[in-house]
Order: sequence, then structure tokens, then C-alpha cells
Amino acid sequence: MKKVAFYTLGCKLNYSETSTISRMFESKGYEKVEFNQKPDIFIVNTCSVTDNADKKCKKIVKEANKINPDGYVAIIGCYAQLKPQEIADIEGVDAVLGAAEKFQLIDLLDGFVKKSSQKTAKIYNQNIEEAIDYHTSYSLNDRTRTFLKVQDGCDYPCAYCTIPLARGSSRSDTIENVMKAAQEITESGVKEIVLTGVNIGDFGLRNGKREETFLDLVKALDEVEGIERFRISSIEPNLLTNEIIEFVAQSKRFVPHFHIPLQSGSNKMLGLMKRRYKKELYVDRVNKIKELMPHCCIGVDVIVGHAGETDEDFLETYNFLNELNISYLHVFTYSERENTSALLIKPVVPLQKRSERSKMLHILSDKKRRYFYEQQIGKKFTVLFEEDIENGMMQGFTENYVRVTAKYDPLLINETKLVSLMSINENMLVEVEEVEVFEVH
Repeated sequence: MKKVAFYTLGCKLNYSETSTISRMFESKGYEKVEFNQKPDIFIVNTCSVTDNADKKCKKIVKEANKINPDGYVAIIGCYAQLKPQEIADIEGVDAVLGAAEKFQLIDLLDGFVKKSSQKTAKIYNQNIEEAIDYHTSYSLNDRTRTFLKVQDGCDYPCAYCTIPLARGSSRSDTIENVMKAAQEITESGVKEIVLTGVNIGDFGLRNGKREETFLDLVKALDEVEGIERFRISSIEPNLLTNEIIEFVAQSKRFVPHFHIPLQSGSNKMLGLMKRRYKKELYVDRVNKIKELMPHCCIGVDVIVGHAGETDEDFLETYNFLNELNISYLHVFTYSERENTSALLIKPVVPLQKRSERSKMLHILSDKKRRYFYEQQIGKKFTVLFEEDIENGMMQGFTENYVRVTAKYDPLLINETKLVSLMSINENMLVEVEEVEVFEVH
């Protein structure tokens, strides 16, 4: 029995696909092991959102070669689609598979046998226009929650982004298939499902035609018995309709937590980035959420140092975020990517200035998160407790994404309990009262 190990770089979508591919291996008789357990096969699922992600891939390959010099190394994912020859030239790589081929790798690589005569890696990489099939994917047995892929690809040509080049056009699963996957997940004992995709608000497109909507999907999933929570991973502000917000506010299973990409608080920069909204629409979405769900957690993606961003543009973004009723930021430092229109925009922001702006927004994010946590102290929420234990303490998330810590109790793992939030400790974790006091009704 050959042993296979997986390493995933990047987003939740990649995790869902890696997990699905690993189950394909196990169904064929392969043994899944940890990366450091000298596997016969290494599968590295890559990201290429930033230049740093590419460097990480090269580092992982080097480590795999140390662990087992005779191991077969296959690279899949976004980096593999965008730069297959660059990866093939990395010492120790045996195969590179693009977006259309990664779910066929067991058949394509024919036993994963290293051939001494092979001087360069095998490349299986079609044009991205040919990546039109949809593959249902979800993570399992990796975490307390499951990432369920409902959509792939993107039709939004944002100036800085390579994802449409790496994953192809927007396409979706059917609601019927998603419901079937959710039921399979339920039977595994998972309590929370995170819906993920490249642009999940665009759910419902198949062969370029809209057959269903994201709101249709949300309404259907809200009826799934056995899953206590559904969480929406990320949704574009122009696709987050009032109808979706209103439904989540009164739903049985969808939690009060939205992650909404902004990227810039400057309308000038949003235009340069080719985003499909202005900041005024973003304010409307936040206000609508807080009107219906005052305790709702709102996360924000923001890019600093994008080409064309002046000091004034950045300060406009900073002030916009500072005044906005949001809960935390995911800050991305802009990095140049080949074949993106942002390369034509001037002036280019110096790296040092990008770093300084990133630090400012990270500090702002910490302040926002602490303020949001402070607003929840003294209130009761349900917490889904996780398996990770450290120093006799365990952690979990409330439905509105507050991370809490409590004294370890093995009976609490993967259980949802009602708790009272007490205080914030030095690690930015919210401590709770004795969990046994409160039960979910």
C-alpha cells in the first residue's frame, strides 16, 4: 500500500478540494499519512494570489525532497495552472497538473512511479478556457467544521487578480448536489459547514447561464437537518443583496457573520481595481446588516499598496474603515502578478510604503476586533468547541465568530454549548463561565 501526504497552500476552497482528492486516493487503496511520515507520494495544492505563495510552494517541494528523496512530488492548484513550466523546472518535482486535470491525477500519473530517464516533470495543463467541468468538493475529518465548495471560477476581471486565469469562468454546483453533500457531511457528525468558492454570490451559473441563485441555495440549506450552523465564507458586496441579509437575520441555521471584500475605501482606487461597486454601496450593506443583526460579525478584505494608491488614497481607506462598524480586517499587501492590468497603473508604491500601510491596518484590525469583542461581554452565545487543546484549555467560536477559551473537557469537543462571555484575556480570547451551567434549548 503506497502512502500519500497532502499539503495545502491558500484558501478554504483549496482545503475543500485537497480533502476531496485525498478521499479519492483512499478509495483506491492508498494510505493517507502526515507530510513528515516519509510518504511515497507528495501532493502539494498551491495558491498564487501573492508572490509569497509561489515561494512557499518551492519551499515545500524542497522539504518533501528531504523527507523522502525517492518520493513522487506532484503539484496542483492555481500556481500549477499559471506557471506550469516554472514549477516543472523546480528540482524534485515529478508532475504538474492544471485546473482541469487535478481531479484526474490518479489516472493521469499511472501509479506515481519515478522514472530515472525522466529529466523534467510531466506537465498536464490545458488552456484555462477548457476548465469548464465542476467538481463537488468538501473537507472532512480535518477540522471541527467542514468547508463545502459550492462554486468555482470567476467572471470578474479585477485589475490585481490572477484567479480567473487560474480557475476559469464562473460555474456552480446544483442545489441538489450541494444538498446531497451537506447530508453526507451531516452523517459524519460535523456541526458546522462553511460555504466556500471563488465568488459564491455568483452561485447558479452553469454553462454561462443562470439557473439558480445564491439566495435559492441559502434557503434550501437552511432546511438541512443535523447541521447546526452554516457560515458564508466570503461574498462580494454587490452580490450580497438585502434579501440575503434579511433571510440570514431570521434563519434557523445561518450564523450572523459576513466576510465582505472591500479592497479599498477610495472610489478612485475601486475604479482602478475594476471593482464593481463604490464605497457608498459597501456602507449600505454594513448598515443593513447591523440594523437587523447588531451583534453580527463583519470581516473585511483590504489591499494596501496597490498600484496608483497615493498617501491620500490610503488615508481615505484608513479613515473609511476606522469609522465603519466592522469587526476585523484581512489585510493583503499588493504584489505584482503577471498578465494583470494593474501592471499598467502608475505610480508604483514602494515596498517599504506598502509595509508601513499594512502595519497601520493590522493595528486598526486589532482595535476593531477588541472593540467588537467588548460589545459581546456579558451576553450569552453558543460556542462550537474544537479539538485543539493547549495548556489545559480548549477553544471554539461563537455563532458571531468570537473566539473563546474554556477549561478543557473532553465531553465538549465538537459540541455546541450556550455560554456567558466574561472577559478578554491577554491572547485576545474571550473567557467564559463554567460551560456546564448553560445548556442549549
